[in-house]
Amino acid sequence: MTAATLHLAVPTHTERGLLRLADRLTAYVERRVERRAQRRTLALDLLREQQARRHDPRAVDHLLAQVGVPRR
Repeated sequence: MTAATLHLAVPTHTERGLLRLADRLTAYVERRVERRAQRRTLALDLLREQQARRHDPRAVDHLLAQVGVPRR
């Protein structure tokens, strides 16, 4: 009786394969989520840097002069 009970409790070959597939799929999804979070962090850092960067007012005057518009 014990042998039959143990035999029924062990996962079948198909179930073991499905568990391996689920583990691989979980790892794949976790890697994608992590990479997406890293890209988002990098994009936010770049955006903050762009917004914090001071613009040179003389550069605007220079560009206006190149186009032929009188300076401010």
